[in-house]
Amino acid sequence: MAEVKTKKTTKAAPKAANTTQDATAPKLHRRTMTGVVVSDKMMKTRVVRVERQVKNEMYGKYIVETNKFKIHDEDNRSKMGDLVLIVESRPLSREKRWALQKIIRTASGEVLTKG
Repeated sequence: MAEVKTKKTTKAAPKAANTTQDATAPKLHRRTMTGVVVSDKMMKTRVVRVERQVKNEMYGKYIVETNKFKIHDEDNRSKMGDLVLIVESRPLSREKRWALQKIIRTASGEVLTKG
């Protein structure tokens, strides 16, 4: 008769949750972009235009491409023409996947954030 070997499985003891370590754990790294608010007509939503330079492979010329993103602005702080920093977030609606992090410069030219 052939001898059948069985695997012994041992369950690992569950790890105790350390609440102090969870509180000081670093937050997830999320993408950030800088852009200009081009529309503030919706409640808690802004449209931000983000520009980036892309090099043409054939000619080597840099071309400015723009994208528009709908962002979430909970307190309606940003106004049209403001330079803002936006951060990636969970989907808030069909098109909103970004949130306002801070206003860098207002439309009137007042600098709110240094650096």
